[in-house]
Amino acid sequence: MSETLIQMTCITKRFPGVLALNQVDFDLRRGEVHALLGENGAGKSTLMKILSGVYQPDSGEIRFEGQSVSFSDPLSAQHAGITIIHQEFNLFPDLTVEENIFIGREFCKNSRWQLDKRAQRQAVEKILHTLNLKIAPDARVSELTVAQQQMVGIAKAISVNAKVLIMDEPTAALTESEIESLFDVTRMLKAQGTGIVYISHRLEELALIADRATVMRDGQYIATVDYETV
Repeated sequence: MSETLIQMTCITKRFPGVLALNQVDFDLRRGEVHALLGENGAGKSTLMKILSGVYQPDSGEIRFEGQSVSFSDPLSAQHAGITIIHQEFNLFPDLTVEENIFIGREFCKNSRWQLDKRAQRQAVEKILHTLNLKIAPDARVSELTVAQQQMVGIAKAISVNAKVLIMDEPTAALTESEIESLFDVTRMLKAQGTGIVYISHRLEELALIADRATVMRDGQYIATVDYETV
């Protein structure tokens, strides 16, 4: 059995007038795609926002690589190796692909304020090559297709050496060929040991990509099963 990367136990989260999560359990193994299933309002996104530091749980425990952790914000989760790709992508449309990937983490020379353009360009080209992306590093994100923007989000996750990648409805706006390209990248990341949480309503595509599935309903954990039995 693969090593457990994430263990979330008895996670509870309340908002005014709403019990969003009620003692939910979830785990993620290294090198697997774990589907998170449920209707709108089931609590899937809330659970992942807790894992990625957007929200803090009212109670429960998160263990990452065997250690108890608490993320006060998304940056602390990212530093630990957890990245979420939202449906909105969280990219800056007026910046280039390269600028989006390394924003806030620019390559500098000996002087803190002198950008090492050559090293940064080499780094972004290596990442784009790894993903087999035919995108110019200096292309503006606003000029890219939805699928290309999504791949830039994945490239950004790779650039921070993410150990856990959360994909929230990643194929919602993609064509069939773009979905297959996304699956190819997902399989590559899985083979490299990345743990991937895959949130989707499309059961037919999960049969092609997921190893396990956790089902949620009305903020509660229902079951986790190997995907071929779903």
